[in-house]
Amino acid sequence: MTKKERLFLSKHNIMSKVRDSEDYYIINLLSRNADIISNADANALNILDFSSLSDIDAYIEKGYLLHDLNDEDKEFKRAYIDFIHDRDQSETQIFFVPSYACNFSCSYCYQNGYQSIHRSLNNEIINLFFEYIERFDKKYITLFGGEPLLPSKENKTNIEYIIQKASEKNIGIAIVTNGYSILEYMDVIQKGIIREIQVTLDGPEAVHNKRRSLKDGGATFSKIVEGIDALLKVNIPVNLRVVVDKENINSLPELAEFAVRQGWTKNPLFKTQLGRNYELHFCQQHNNKLFDRLSLYEDLYQLIKKYPVIPQFHRPSYSISKFLFDNGELPEPLFDSCPACKTEWAFDYTGSIYSCTATVGKEDEKLGTFYPKVYLNTDLVEQWEDRDVLSIPDCKHCKLNLACGGGCGSAAKNKNGGLHTPDCRPIKELLEIGMKLYF
Repeated sequence: MTKKERLFLSKHNIMSKVRDSEDYYIINLLSRNADIISNADANALNILDFSSLSDIDAYIEKGYLLHDLNDEDKEFKRAYIDFIHDRDQSETQIFFVPSYACNFSCSYCYQNGYQSIHRSLNNEIINLFFEYIERFDKKYITLFGGEPLLPSKENKTNIEYIIQKASEKNIGIAIVTNGYSILEYMDVIQKGIIREIQVTLDGPEAVHNKRRSLKDGGATFSKIVEGIDALLKVNIPVNLRVVVDKENINSLPELAEFAVRQGWTKNPLFKTQLGRNYELHFCQQHNNKLFDRLSLYEDLYQLIKKYPVIPQFHRPSYSISKFLFDNGELPEPLFDSCPACKTEWAFDYTGSIYSCTATVGKEDEKLGTFYPKVYLNTDLVEQWEDRDVLSIPDCKHCKLNLACGGGCGSAAKNKNGGLHTPDCRPIKELLEIGMKLYF
């Protein structure tokens, strides 16, 4: 490179100091490069003193420095077209709620404020649901609630019919359940093309039972554990979810140790996720126990440093850090992180259609019906379909947009009053921790 050539910083560089280190990371999701760099190089980039870089040609080659910003804009457009094409070719996850009723009394249930609709699910509604979803090419169904595996004869008959219909049509099934009635449903579950069963444990026995009891106050931990063991024994994948807040975060090491003793963590069909307890539609009475997104992962980082058993149980993503470590490359640019009305839809036993699991059951979020008549509000659907980082003014020129994707549309709408507003993620700070943890 000659000294006369003018260089520009890429608009998509993400750079910050690695936690507990003198080094920095630099990531560019458009060029799909990531590096740990020295303090000196980071300072040179910040003050635009490119001649002081340790290897200026490497920075140009990796797309951190550019000769022409127009070339990057063209690449951005190409990547966006590829993203839309790949999304259009991907599977659609179709949620179906057979009931909003639940046999649990969880201390943080976000559906407590939902109005109960007195209508029973029947074969006619199920048949019309399957008739409606024929319009989706590649798809699978996720049974959701409330609690889809309620311990009643009527409910079990309905679930069995849904699973039978799905199997006849070669449609895979996933189930999101509290896990209490798995044993009673094993004969029905094994008739389906089961992709996974998601079950929640909120900690070791005493902690879990305090947070997730039966309506009558009865304990649930032991029976859920028996259900998980039964599923894994017949090779049905289990996705164990832990809903985390300040009340139970410190019990995570004990739960991890329990999972290791059970032999779950060595089973390739067992995986985990942490779900942050947060206010979705209604205010919680004890919201002082809630983490924001960053503070949760700050506390989790400190716990992992102290208890190495936790990563045996769960390895947090810290934005794209874990993906980079596991795959040796960055993910594709994320132009949209909200799947609603694109790769996700939600339906319920009343015949209503919604955009996603965050809106299902909210009357004011209904998009249409498949029963008793078929109707879809295409104007509302288009608002969801159009939402991505290019349609959200605050996201359009944000350096973090290809890692964040604009966040959750429902959360943004609830917080800001508009769908085409951002649900910002602390990407830079999460990467600071994740690059230290994994690299």
